[in-house]
Amino acid sequence: MGQLSESNKTEIKVKELQQQVNDLKDLVNTLLSVICEEPDGVESGAAPSFGQNKMNYCM
Repeated sequence: MGQLSESNKTEIKVKELQQQVNDLKDLVNTLLSVICEEPDGVESGAAPSFGQNKMNYCM
């Protein structure tokens, strides 16, 4: 019977950790959207160029 109890505890912990992972994924996606958003609110991904070659990333 003790084995079943440990199994239930493990299952509950796994579900809690999965929810935390899902929450963190949402947070990362939100942060990436904010980082890549242009100052004027347009998400074109085209960063202004100041005499430098354009790289395929935005920050």
